[in-house]
Amino acid sequence: MFIGRQQELAFLNNKYNSKKAEFVVLYGRRRVGKTELLTEFCRDKPNLFYSCNEYTDKKQFSAFCNSLFVFEPSLHKQIRRFADWQDVFSSLGDLPGEEKKIIVIDEFPYMCKGDKSIPSLLQNLWDHKLKDSNIMLILSGSSVSFIEDELLGVKNPLYGRATGIYKLEPLPFDDAVKFFPDYSNEEKVTAFSILGGIPHYLKQFDPDISLEDNIKKHILSKGTVLSGEVEYILHQELREPAIYITLLETIATGSTKFNEICERSQIESGKMSVYLRNLAELGIIARDYPVLTKAKDLTKKNIGEYRITDDFFRFWFAYVYKYSSELALGNVDDLWNYVIKKDLHNFASKAFENISIKYLYKQRHIGNTPVLFLSIGRWWGKVTHKDENGKPYTLCEEIDVLATDKDEKNYIIGECKFTNEPFDLAQLKALQKKLEIDGEKYWYLFSLNGFTDAVKDAAKENGNIKLVTLDDMLD
Repeated sequence: MFIGRQQELAFLNNKYNSKKAEFVVLYGRRRVGKTELLTEFCRDKPNLFYSCNEYTDKKQFSAFCNSLFVFEPSLHKQIRRFADWQDVFSSLGDLPGEEKKIIVIDEFPYMCKGDKSIPSLLQNLWDHKLKDSNIMLILSGSSVSFIEDELLGVKNPLYGRATGIYKLEPLPFDDAVKFFPDYSNEEKVTAFSILGGIPHYLKQFDPDISLEDNIKKHILSKGTVLSGEVEYILHQELREPAIYITLLETIATGSTKFNEICERSQIESGKMSVYLRNLAELGIIARDYPVLTKAKDLTKKNIGEYRITDDFFRFWFAYVYKYSSELALGNVDDLWNYVIKKDLHNFASKAFENISIKYLYKQRHIGNTPVLFLSIGRWWGKVTHKDENGKPYTLCEEIDVLATDKDEKNYIIGECKFTNEPFDLAQLKALQKKLEIDGEKYWYLFSLNGFTDAVKDAAKENGNIKLVTLDDMLD
């Protein structure tokens, strides 16, 4: 079952339906669903779909030639054997038939690893032959750094040749939850907080069994795909996986500032910058800054916080890696009953904040927000308040959602409550006092379990207070 990706399919189909040859680069982190997307796109269209492996160059060449012969058997009668890569790539422009042919080379970096001259060969052939042929060439890859820094880089021979470049992101919440149509809305958020929008992970869960049973059976039990996924990804993508596991554990346990991570992990700051950048390129972590941070401050190392953005990595480090000894003994039920079950609601609250931000993006897109915001995210910092006697005091405050327009004169200030209790008036008043800032302010309250009557009355009296339930977000 193929779910979502309507925007991506529209992009690919628009390229396919054009009147000229197309050269598309599609890339994204491992497991994000590139192959499934391309398979769906190629359905019912003439296509040569070749998936590269970590072969020697000689074996890769032979496998690609065989795929071409299968796609167009008539070539086998004309040519018993291609001489080299230039010979076989050149033949792509001579494929018979009036309908545009799709040539997909999946995991293209593996092919280049075997023969570094391939980008130059393709560039020369594209410029002199393939750009005038009836094909759509798609190069796909999971090595984000290779695609962005080398293949699409200014110094690469293929620079400027691509007619379309698309970075595939994880599925949004709205599409990801379609993998669990019978789950309650609360369970959908929780499942999403564990698996994120990665199709490969979402497919591992069985929608016909409970969330609890899925977690026990497909993550906590030894030998399953998901139980070893994090270590597999780190070993595949990085040369020093032990160091990266140490860094991710450090971030997962609360050390989020650059200096804190260096101190806890005992890695020198020069090397730390490289390690963190590599994890960010893989989409595993990100560096967050409070909304309203000035551009001149973004280069300061200890401004902002690092967080694990891959939801499954976050879950794995919170419960699998941390309790690996218990799981090795098979104590799955004990870990669930005494640790995960009690904490899972709190764990899912972080995903609920991200879902709320994405909801506001969608509302802005359809013109349904009072502020045409350009910046949105979390905010944290020190705020000076005054007590009943007018005496100032300072608190470190956090705001789940803060959005502002270009001129920073209008603001959306939001609070997200993924709890079993309704959002109450005391919480609303506390939110309104958190940030002293000039401008028009709109208060968005996001709640799993609705709002007290007092909050509903406050929203009726003040049009700047907006109430959003989980049902609204999934409508």
